[in-house]
Amino acid sequence: MGSMDGTSPRRTSAARDRDTEGRARNARPRDGLGRPLPYGTEGVPRQPEGMVRRPEESVAEAQRLLDEGKPFHAHEVFEDAWKSGPQEERELWRGLAQLAVGLTHAARGNVTGGARLLRRGAGAVEEWAAG
Repeated sequence: MGSMDGTSPRRTSAARDRDTEGRARNARPRDGLGRPLPYGTEGVPRQPEGMVRRPEESVAEAQRLLDEGKPFHAHEVFEDAWKSGPQEERELWRGLAQLAVGLTHAARGNVTGGARLLRRGAGAVEEWAAG
């Protein structure tokens, strides 16, 4: 399985996945909740990393993933928007990413951590909306 940017990962002697430029990239397949699976296992396709979308495309793609029960993958879409969007929108996208991570933790059974992240994400979105 290739890395998220489409390049083939390579394993170093330290058994750490790296892309062709030497950056650490975990190439392990993941399940629908983003949990790493053993190498060679069939996983859920990952979201391409660093993808720049229009805001409405980010929301639509993240919503599709949420509807499919893949909040971890939705978080990756929001994270791309957070990192690539204009400065004045970053707190909104960060808050949305935190909400998706909170849903991920809750779905994995970490109710306490999930609730904490949901509160943090909701607070960030509320703060952005009030600004």
